[in-house]
Formats: sequence, C-alpha cells, structure tokens
Amino acid sequence: MEYRFANLNDLGILASRDHWISEEMLKKAVEQERVLIAEEDGVFAGWLRYGLFWDEIPFMNMLRLREESRGKGFGREFVLFWEDLMKKKEFKQVMTSTSSAEEAQHFYRRLGYHEVGGFLPAGEPFELIFRKALD
Repeated sequence: MEYRFANLNDLGILASRDHWISEEMLKKAVEQERVLIAEEDGVFAGWLRYGLFWDEIPFMNMLRLREESRGKGFGREFVLFWEDLMKKKEFKQVMTSTSSAEEAQHFYRRLGYHEVGGFLPAGEPFELIFRKALD
C-alpha cells in the first residue's frame, strides 16, 4: 500500500465517496494537504481526512478503506503513516472520534488512543473522543 497527499485530480473520486463533507469543503481540505490517499497497486484504496481541533490539534475526521482492502492491516498502517506526518509537523498529540456503536473504537484503542470524553448527537449513539500523545 502506498500513501500520499490527495491533489485536485483526486477530487472526483473523493467526492463520489466522501458524503460527510461538501465538495467545496473537500476541495479546501485537499488544497490544505489535509486529505491523504491510499493506493494498492496504483488503484484507489481509501482516504484519510483530518482537520484541526481547537485550531491546533490534528483531528482525524475520516478514515475509510475499500471493502476489499480491509482486514489486511492497511488501516493501521495508514493511521501510523498519518501520525508520523503529524510528528514531522511537530504536533504533540492527535485526536479522533467514533460512534460507541462501531467496532472502530477497539481499533483506535489497539493503536494507543485513549478515550477522553464524548457527546451525544441528537438521534445518534454516543460519540467517543480519543486522544493519542505522539512521542
């Protein structure tokens, strides 16, 4: 698996899959180098999108891999790649969240993320907030 920053040529494939953000905001995230692409043998395999919590802590908003790319350790590898980039940018910690109803919470715990709180979105399961210190 190879990982790289998304560019505007990737906007079409990203917009067709990332329905949690407007295309305009997705374009801005790509321009700000806050979207990473995973490719398996040169084929789009997934993406990771992040923003900044409190304008200073990298917060992974989205991690998504194609169904056929799951279960091979690529998600773990992708997150570790992102964390390494954040270390190089001299960030001291990263954050993410997931629904308490999703198995992803166990994935993040195995990667060293610790639950630091959460909230209850209207009509949704409890959202867990995770933090990890970058050593």
